[in-house]
Amino acid sequence: MTLSDISAKQARLGVFRPLSPSLVRNLEEWFLVELTYTSNALEGNTLSRRETAAVVEKGLTVGGKTLVEHLEATNHAKALKDVLRLSQSSTQELQRADILQLHATVLHGIDDVNAGQYRSIPMRISGSPVVLPNPIKVPDLMDDFIEWIHASAAKHPVELAAEAHYQFVTIHPFVDGNGRTARLLMNLILMQNGYPPAIIRTRDRMKYIGGLEQAQLGGSKDGYNQLILNAVDRSLDIYLKAVAGEGMDPTEMTEPDLLRIGQLAKATEESNATIRFWTKEGLLVLADTTAAGYQLYHPDMIQRVARIRELQAQRFTLSEIKGKLD
Repeated sequence: MTLSDISAKQARLGVFRPLSPSLVRNLEEWFLVELTYTSNALEGNTLSRRETAAVVEKGLTVGGKTLVEHLEATNHAKALKDVLRLSQSSTQELQRADILQLHATVLHGIDDVNAGQYRSIPMRISGSPVVLPNPIKVPDLMDDFIEWIHASAAKHPVELAAEAHYQFVTIHPFVDGNGRTARLLMNLILMQNGYPPAIIRTRDRMKYIGGLEQAQLGGSKDGYNQLILNAVDRSLDIYLKAVAGEGMDPTEMTEPDLLRIGQLAKATEESNATIRFWTKEGLLVLADTTAAGYQLYHPDMIQRVARIRELQAQRFTLSEIKGKLD
C-alpha cells in the first residue's frame, strides 16, 4: 500500500460524493464507537466494543468496570464530535486552544488538574529508552508544531497526518492522554482533507508502539508509516462498501479471529482460571464479549501470555509485569 494507492482509492470514493445524509450519519455513528473503543483499548481500557457502544450510545453503566473507564469512553466520544465539528470548518486553522480543549475533554473528570494543561514535570515512557523533551521546552515546541502543520498543507494528507501524530507523541506535551489526543489530531487532519479517520487496531498495538519507538530512537519510520497507511486503507474500504450497499461488519475491520477463553487457554497451555485471573488483574486485555457472555481475546494475547510467563520466571511481581506490558 502506497500513498498513490490511497489517493486512487480516495478518488474512487469521490465519485459517490456527496454521500447521502443517512449514510453519512450511519458511518459517523459507527466510527464514533469504533474509534472510541480502539483508542481507549490501546491505552488499557477494558471496555469491550459492545460495552463501549452501550456507554456511548445509551449512557448505560457497565457492571465490573471502573468509573474512569466509563469516563474515558464518554470523553473520547465527545472529543470525536468536536473533531468532526472542527473538520467541517472551512476557514479555521488548528490553534493551540483547539489542542488544549481536545485534551481537556479527554481527561475531563479523570485528571482535571492536568486536563488541557501542558506538562510542567519531566516524563518518561514506561519501559522505553526514548528521552522526552524538557517540560520547559514544551510550549515552544508545540507552537512550532502547530506552525509546521500550517506550513505543510501541500503534503499528502495521509503523510501529514501520520507525521503530525509522530511529532506530537514525541513532544509528549501532556502528563497523560498523549496517545488519545495524538490520534484525534491525526484524524482531524485526515477528515479536514476528505479522508475517513484511521483506526489503529488493538491487535496492532505492539507494531504501533514499536514503530513509533523505532523512529523516535533514530530508526526508520517505514513500519509506522505503513501501519497508518493500512489503517486509512481499511477505513476507505469501509466507506466504499457502505456506498455499495454492503453492511459494516466491525469484526471484519478490527477484530478478526478472536479467541474464546478456552481457546486461548488451550493455545497457551494455561488453565481457564489463570486466564481469567490475569484478565482481572489487567495483564490480559479483552477484545470483546459475546451476547452470551463469552470473553473474546485477540490472537496476540498468546504472545502476551508467553511474555507474562517469561517475566514471572524472572521473579517480577504482578504489578511490575503489568508495568512492563503497558
